[in-house]
Amino acid sequence: MINEFSIVVPVFNEIDNLRTLQSRIVASMQKTGIEKWEAILIDDGSTDGSDSVLEQIQQEDPRFKVYHFSKNEGQTAAFRAGFEVASYSTIGTLDADLQNDPFDFALLIPHLKENVGIVSGIRINRKDSRIKKVSSKLANWVRNRLTHDSTTDTGCSLKIYRAEALKKIKLFKGMHRFLPTLIKHEGYDSHEVPVGHHPRFSGVSKYGTLKRGWVGFFDLLAVRWMKRKRISYKVINYSNPNPAEAIKENDKRA
Repeated sequence: MINEFSIVVPVFNEIDNLRTLQSRIVASMQKTGIEKWEAILIDDGSTDGSDSVLEQIQQEDPRFKVYHFSKNEGQTAAFRAGFEVASYSTIGTLDADLQNDPFDFALLIPHLKENVGIVSGIRINRKDSRIKKVSSKLANWVRNRLTHDSTTDTGCSLKIYRAEALKKIKLFKGMHRFLPTLIKHEGYDSHEVPVGHHPRFSGVSKYGTLKRGWVGFFDLLAVRWMKRKRISYKVINYSNPNPAEAIKENDKRA
């Protein structure tokens, strides 16, 4: 049973969503019964006044912890910053646009069992444009094909992680899209759970389909290279007189 929880939320120009986000996080944590929790809001260089609202939220409720980037650095940097300052052993993530529902953490939490490093949401009845849904499905298929993975919806930001698993991964730009694959490379199991998806509460999407596709493809090649070049071995017995039996070069986890 999880009794402590950190929530990491990147924020970029979401001024009209922040108060609703605040209230829904508080209500969702009350529903789960988790008493020790924190929400880490990473202001990714917002220019619409989100920074001021975030400061107000932090002053009103110290469970909300706000960090500001000097300029827009992207989602991976925001997630990484949040992971580094998280206080608790279980970490959840979601977007600030409220298309992810904080109440759905209650669906994911029971599945973080022994040796499960990540539980990912699968967006059901997505409330996105047709072109965005089609491009996302195609990108996910290509990603899985090249990385030999089977993650259904890596683009869903609603996930929970073991903090110990995240600490084993060095994140570079764009790598947040591959966290399920990278965590499984470290020997952890993963689980997927259907979750809801909602129309954007306010504001506009920050990602263009074409640009995101090209950037994601080159990131994919990097992850594929990392998987192929990963060093993996098990030490069986240092005192074994037969060196061939003492060390296995590859534990086949990759």
